[in-house]
Amino acid sequence: LSGGQQQRVAIGSVLTPHPDVLVLDEPTSALDPAAAEEVLAVLQRLVHDLGTTVLMAEHRLERVIQYADQVALLPAPRAPLRVGTPAEMMAVSPVYPPVVDLGRLAGWAPLPLTVRDARRRAEGLRNRLAGRVPTGNAPAAADGGTALPGPPANESETGGAGGNHGTPRRRRAFHNRSTPQAPNLADVTALSVCRAHVQALRHIDLTITPGETIALMGRNGAGKSTLLNSLVGLVAPSTGTVRVSGAPPHRTPPRDLVRRVGLVPQEPRDLLYADTVAAECHAADTDAHAAPGTCRALVTDLLPGVTDDTHPRDLSEGQRLALALAVVLTARPPLLLLDEPTRGLDYAAKARLVRLLQELAAGGHAIMLATHDVELAAELAHRVILLADGEVIADGPVTDVITSSPSFAPQVSKILAPQRWLTVPQVRKALS
Repeated sequence: LSGGQQQRVAIGSVLTPHPDVLVLDEPTSALDPAAAEEVLAVLQRLVHDLGTTVLMAEHRLERVIQYADQVALLPAPRAPLRVGTPAEMMAVSPVYPPVVDLGRLAGWAPLPLTVRDARRRAEGLRNRLAGRVPTGNAPAAADGGTALPGPPANESETGGAGGNHGTPRRRRAFHNRSTPQAPNLADVTALSVCRAHVQALRHIDLTITPGETIALMGRNGAGKSTLLNSLVGLVAPSTGTVRVSGAPPHRTPPRDLVRRVGLVPQEPRDLLYADTVAAECHAADTDAHAAPGTCRALVTDLLPGVTDDTHPRDLSEGQRLALALAVVLTARPPLLLLDEPTRGLDYAAKARLVRLLQELAAGGHAIMLATHDVELAAELAHRVILLADGEVIADGPVTDVITSSPSFAPQVSKILAPQRWLTVPQVRKALS
């Protein structure tokens, strides 16, 4: 089972005895948007029909705020708990979903908590934005100096880096043509992977070029983690080829592979084995032949306030992920793969991660992240690849792909449709 499928099984197991009180710690963190809605709808029925009390800790407020009767806010460490209705808490909370952020920007009162409420008030904002063009995400060139050029004026915007020549066209929404600007960091040709009689990947064709950030999206079990594992050599092709920096990763010695590609897995503890943060950083510097202190500097950026003597198992899930990311980045691999990188991260940690990944992409690193976080994809990705049943069903610029899929569209896109805005910062910049 995929990580998201395992999470659904775990939720089902605790629902079986029909408890009076159900406590859930980030129950949707590994779920795709549609699966998260299904789980939350089940929980809502338990509350309404059986009187179950549900207490849920969750960072992705855009998913859960509309289901909440009360919000308990911990504004800061050791700060007193504040409790109130969602509307009351969102008016004062330092963290809030995009729909609330957009409401604050537009001056709407009371603040909307759902896309439906926001759409009812959005006509005036759409009129203010009419004729303005959103600032898109453009991949950086390998030298970090200029963006890769877009298609000629007489060509569709769906052309761009990373073609899919030869991929079956079943349910295909977009088809990119490769525009070579630099040697590809990865080439995947007719890749199929069969695991325990299950066809995990089918005829995948893609290229990854320096400076681009790719969001790999799809429902739980679509094959996203298998594709990442194929790129890092953990899974060998059943048929087809995978080459990273010109070499097949599953046949490349680990000490050479670490300088070509790095993977931050969905379970970061798989990379962490030392007893302290300092020991993890020392081992990472040694393995990567990096200058002493390289990993520790990355940890300081990603985890401010974490001391050297902290045991990795005493960190929260989001903090362990940030530590694993620092360990992988120590070797500065040209290709960085991340599996659900915002799982367990609060909004502040997520913002730090986005800034770091943007800097890496601007410096020529290629980034591919498997994610269910549509808001992250809208903010960070240049390109989105959608998988379904192990096949590529869409591959194109982020705006084209996610605005064409209701399940994977961010809140701002749903509110301001048919205009093609993706994030609140885009809207704020246009209005300024």
